[in-house]
Amino acid sequence: MHELGHYLFARLFHVEINEFAIGMGPKVISRVSKKTGIRYSFRLLPIGGFVSMVGEDEESDHPDALCNKPVWQRMIICAAGSVFNIITGVILIFAVIITSPAIGSTVVAEFSENAVSCDYGLTVGDKITAIGNDKTPTWRNVVYEIGHIGADPVDVTVIRDGEKLVLENVNFGEEVNEGVTFGVIDFLVAREEKSFVNIMRHTWHSSTLTVKMIWESLIDLITGKYGFEAMSGPVGVTTTIGDAAKQGIGSLMYLAAVLAMNLGVFNLLPIPALDGGRLFFQLIELVRGRPIPPKYEGMIHFAGIVLLMGLMLAVTYKDIIKLITG
Repeated sequence: MHELGHYLFARLFHVEINEFAIGMGPKVISRVSKKTGIRYSFRLLPIGGFVSMVGEDEESDHPDALCNKPVWQRMIICAAGSVFNIITGVILIFAVIITSPAIGSTVVAEFSENAVSCDYGLTVGDKITAIGNDKTPTWRNVVYEIGHIGADPVDVTVIRDGEKLVLENVNFGEEVNEGVTFGVIDFLVAREEKSFVNIMRHTWHSSTLTVKMIWESLIDLITGKYGFEAMSGPVGVTTTIGDAAKQGIGSLMYLAAVLAMNLGVFNLLPIPALDGGRLFFQLIELVRGRPIPPKYEGMIHFAGIVLLMGLMLAVTYKDIIKLITG
């Protein structure tokens, strides 16, 4: 979907395209459209793909070259791939929710064995509306916020018998994974009525929660809450996909949604070589009225590619060692 977004908006703004490829590496199947002159190809390695546009990384005299289009059009084309990834994630989350046998509420139905939160005032029938300062409109929000606080006590806002109460310093269960402590929800929630309005509400809140989760994970990685061992490359992701597939199609679709939205959000970061890096330079051009010289921008993007490839190789090596040693 990432490449499709770039392709569709490039065609919309009549940008000259050399090739639209799915996958990387040597061509497996390839043909040139007689109508448009665009080469469409499937390549050997099923990793990503690309849209090769005239004037993308070089100057061109062609009137429909990307470099000769208005900066606002180039910004839309650049952002379109990431936006399409996020939209794909939203669609997948909608599919997960609409096919689920039931929708969870935020009302406590019963406590698990060895639950601890009930010792801090939480009772059956409480509707949890906030964990700390974060609102919890759906059960996914409750699960995430409890997991994110780890072993720390937190204030929990509930509706009990029509009244709003704040339970102070509530503790939940906890578990340690990859050296990081996560909070664990120690109760079951009641079901909600499954209606079109409710499905759309849960889709919206689950989608915004996923973006928030990705963003906070990046912040936690930068600040040191998560270490290098918590990062995963293609090998680690493949293992995770296999585990999700064993849990059922719903888990697999939700993981696919998270991966799609993660790719979209990450690519919008202002990092050289990523879409966000290109958008950053285009924003500078929009403000100052003229672009950064292409040779300097190209050098910065090349340095970004080298650093990203080095990080990917290091993470992949770590995942392989972990897979071998178990």
